[in-house]
Amino acid sequence: MSDKITAVLEFITKRNPAVGEVGLDDDLIDRRAIDSLAFVEFLYLLEELGGEPIDPEDIDVDDFRTLRKIDARFLARAAN
Repeated sequence: MSDKITAVLEFITKRNPAVGEVGLDDDLIDRRAIDSLAFVEFLYLLEELGGEPIDPEDIDVDDFRTLRKIDARFLARAAN
């Protein structure tokens, strides 16, 4: 697991310890891993880790469904 995904996972588990262990392909939405109050802070984290701003109008709920999708959509470009 990359350092960036580890940071995302730490964010999730710190704010929602009841979520338990989360795998790369676990459905974060079905598990309610991130609540709406923390979502804006979560976007800021992804912007920081990914190195570029995220336009809220350019995202889809499926972009946040799994850690793997989050990595592909927001973090993978920053690794290159």
